[in-house]
Amino acid sequence: MGSRLRRGWLRLHRWLALTLGLPLAVVALLGAVLLVLKPIDHWRHAELFSVAPGPAASDLLERVRQRLGAEFGPGAALTFRLPRLADESLRVAVRGPWDGTIYLDPRDASELGRRGEHEGAFNLLFEIHSALLLNETGKPLLALLALAYLVLLIGGLVLWWPKRWRRALVLTLDRGALRALFDLHRGGGALLGLLIGVPVLSGAYMAWRPLSQAVTTLSGQPSTAPPRLPGLAADVQGPPLELDAMVKLARAGFAGAPVGYVQLPAHPGKPIRVRLRLADDPHPNGLSSVWLHPHSGRVLAAHRWSELDPGARAYSVIYPLHTGELGGLGTTVLNGLLGLALAGLGGSGIYLWWKRRG
Repeated sequence: MGSRLRRGWLRLHRWLALTLGLPLAVVALLGAVLLVLKPIDHWRHAELFSVAPGPAASDLLERVRQRLGAEFGPGAALTFRLPRLADESLRVAVRGPWDGTIYLDPRDASELGRRGEHEGAFNLLFEIHSALLLNETGKPLLALLALAYLVLLIGGLVLWWPKRWRRALVLTLDRGALRALFDLHRGGGALLGLLIGVPVLSGAYMAWRPLSQAVTTLSGQPSTAPPRLPGLAADVQGPPLELDAMVKLARAGFAGAPVGYVQLPAHPGKPIRVRLRLADDPHPNGLSSVWLHPHSGRVLAAHRWSELDPGARAYSVIYPLHTGELGGLGTTVLNGLLGLALAGLGGSGIYLWWKRRG
């Protein structure tokens, strides 16, 4: 490689790291912290997450829907996370006049407590990690950070590429701490760069929906879209079907599969979505969906996860790969270590620049 081209890559690598490297390192560090903080949060606030085992109320979902509808009004979106273990609480995420999560006892629908969207260390750090505290505005910025990482990775590999492979990963310890740190930064980035790219790119894919839409467009297949409500008078005649009965209808079409989420949109003209966790779906929350009329409960569409468009279907692997749930404890630990490694590369790079500048 010519010296001019190498200097160009060095400048690009250096200034990209100085401008976007710090937020990238912070997001990576928070990802590692969240893996540890989640079980601690559940333990410290066991009164919100745990209940005594017992049968759930037969009208649990409808009772909670009516209560929260009366409190927050018709413009609030509600997402029900049903208990997955005998001692788990029912959690309802609210988006409307108030944003947060309400925890309820599934046996009698009594409220156990509630937390705002940014309330508590785990929730606050998660919002920084997933959207930089900027809601939808922060998600394209996360995609920009992922793109910056790709350029940093390519530039780092170009600058590292050895003339003599025997010394490709040498760690020099007899020329001072600064030189040792430089070798560690250089060799560690080359050795772990591709692995670190997995949580970085998977996080960007989840954060910014246009990436999945681009995958589907490139595949040439049509997008899997939610159905629109038909304008049939029969669907709005008589009393509305209770939410619990709607969920039973949704499950019946998939042999009684367990429910991941029940999503009630804020707009009354949109269908209710029931997400189901099929046995062959790697996504822990399930991507198979049944769409129902919000009044009659009539099934409008049913989408099996394996039949979704390629961009949406990719979430079934990308989400658990990013969170560490695909592969169990080993993947979780590896993701945490990769997050720490990226934070270390960012911090060491900035420190090396500062010391050499001085």
